[in-house]
Amino acid sequence: MTIRVRGLFPLMTLKPVGTSDLLVSPLNLGGNVFGWTADEATSFAVLDAYAAEGGNFVDTADSYSAWVPGHTGGESEAIIGRWTAARGNRDDVVIATKVGQHPQFKGLSGANIKAAAEASLARLGSDRIDLYYTHYDDESVPVEEIITALDGLVREGKVRQIAVSNISPERLRASLEFSDREGLAKYVAIQPHYNLVSRGTYEGERAALAAEHGLSAIPYYALAAGFLTGKYRPGGPSVDSPRAKGGEQLLKDPRALRVLAKLDEVAAAHDAEVAEVALAWLAAQPTVVAPIASARTLDQLKPLLAFADLKLTDTDLASLTEASAP
Repeated sequence: MTIRVRGLFPLMTLKPVGTSDLLVSPLNLGGNVFGWTADEATSFAVLDAYAAEGGNFVDTADSYSAWVPGHTGGESEAIIGRWTAARGNRDDVVIATKVGQHPQFKGLSGANIKAAAEASLARLGSDRIDLYYTHYDDESVPVEEIITALDGLVREGKVRQIAVSNISPERLRASLEFSDREGLAKYVAIQPHYNLVSRGTYEGERAALAAEHGLSAIPYYALAAGFLTGKYRPGGPSVDSPRAKGGEQLLKDPRALRVLAKLDEVAAAHDAEVAEVALAWLAAQPTVVAPIASARTLDQLKPLLAFADLKLTDTDLASLTEASAP
């Protein structure tokens, strides 16, 4: 099932997440910058602009942004919660958050999952979380305990669907098989580190498991910490960004530079921005439903929204895949 939503850009198509009833827009707006590099007023402006274009899928985590001096974690969730309250649009937004990395709620024990979910709900000012991820796997906890705790939240109506982010193929398979065997809530999505310059972390066993079990991939670092926007160039000026180190490191990678050159070529052929092409390639990969990308300004948001209308040819896709081959 798909639904078309009209914004200032051409109609967006909403797609289901896995086998669930969640319908989401093609760009999953990353909330990691809210309360970090984007203050509350700017975060509200970005969220308003995203929603005005038909965007309905917002990603965050209970740990965002605990790494900032003076922050305790949950700042992003709280901003999103205040935004939905101010706009009265909670029922129009699919909110995804994560458990396991908040400084006060570390790990994935059953008791911790339940306590962390209650804290996230309070910050979000909501009676439910639409999509709840385990952020990083906790191998000290049996998958049976993790799934049983998540299933309990679903049965209580506090979580609509469950998902998983960073996990080994072996633990992912065990989790999915346990859900099937016991008739419990089952992951409907996986959030892998996946983009044109980081393909090996998802392609292979994880992607095969996602396809086998009907999971949607919702990749994070879709733009490789900004490198795939084209703002980092050999010999170019330094970029003033807290994430600049990651983007600049890729300038030392010959394969990343090949990808950047090919992105420039394809972008020029379509009169598009480099970020649009990078996201369009990712969205065209098997199992991928909605790449995650964040914007700390309205100017950064525009190409992220526009990628959904970019039609890459088979030749474009093949040439990018070849240039980025591990």
